[in-house]
Amino acid sequence: MKKADSLKPGNASKAREATRIIASFPRPAQKRSSTALSNAPPKSITIRDVARIAGVSVGTASRVINDAANVEKSNKDRVLKAIEELGYVPNRAAQGVRGKRTREVGIIIRDITIPVLAGFVKAAQTVFEEAGAVLLISSAGTRRERELELLEQFRKRTVDGLVMTTYDENDAELAAARHRLKLPVVFFDRDIDGPEDCVVVDHFEGTRQATSYLLGLGHRRILHITGRMTTHPARARHEGYVRAFADAGVPVDPNYIHCSGFDATTAFRETSARIGQSDRPTAIIAGGIDMLPGVLKAVRARRLRIPEDISIVANGDSDLAVLATPSVSVIRWDYEEMGRTCAHMILEHLDGEPSRKQRKIGFSTEFVVRDSCAPPPDLS
Repeated sequence: MKKADSLKPGNASKAREATRIIASFPRPAQKRSSTALSNAPPKSITIRDVARIAGVSVGTASRVINDAANVEKSNKDRVLKAIEELGYVPNRAAQGVRGKRTREVGIIIRDITIPVLAGFVKAAQTVFEEAGAVLLISSAGTRRERELELLEQFRKRTVDGLVMTTYDENDAELAAARHRLKLPVVFFDRDIDGPEDCVVVDHFEGTRQATSYLLGLGHRRILHITGRMTTHPARARHEGYVRAFADAGVPVDPNYIHCSGFDATTAFRETSARIGQSDRPTAIIAGGIDMLPGVLKAVRARRLRIPEDISIVANGDSDLAVLATPSVSVIRWDYEEMGRTCAHMILEHLDGEPSRKQRKIGFSTEFVVRDSCAPPPDLS
């Protein structure tokens, strides 16, 4: 499978806003005089109130709020002071109705601290900024409830599009929450059965190659740990692992397959449990981009040598994989190009008339052999 070429973005101006982290910001409390106490509902603050307090026109106040360049500093300072005093919050929904597009795009990612995911976001951010769009970033972790909360926040903000992963591809409640957004969605590394566009990685082939390599070295007890089977990466990796055993004519032992999570904590727990047994694995494939730290921690806690006692293969390249002693063999792909591709696909929805049919773009993987793999030890 070859990596697809990037889709070309539409013509657009430079972004005027920096990327912001999406969050629920508390609205400052408004001062109330004793005469204002009544049973009537409080009056909402409008841009006219801001303009009146600042002593400027509504047009000037609007230009300050939208960060226009042609505003005198004295006027800008007065407007910003009025906004702070009144606790004014711009009505993004109303702006979207008037301007048709807010040029705000959301992204839901599992964990922004994971280096390859940070690279994905940075690449997407650059494309959006060049197109005059603002990227709102959020982390869902591995919690279904958090993903539902974020989808509701994005619905209230009336963003124009959403780039996201998901906790569970088959979850009906999550699908219904996305549908309520009524906006274009592009999934990265998720294979959704629906109208949403998807950008996916060929984890099947990468895992098949890595497993075949280990089998060729003589390994038979190969521990494969990955995420839940309700996501594309876990399913594809599992299928690639099983296919390699079938191609080699070696039976698969299900005791060496664990599909419960992609995170480092899960990797540490599953690795620790298996390498402490008498029939411990002689090799491990960490089927998740955040699993290598947990695997290495468990292996070294047991004082096993890499690769003399156990061989290691990780998914997704990283500084840790390169700088570890010994360096770790990896299945890698171009996460930054994936970020650019997802951004261009969203922009096509905003600036053009894309096909209403679902589009899927695949990215190939590369198996890189380093020093962490060797023939298995004699455990007979």
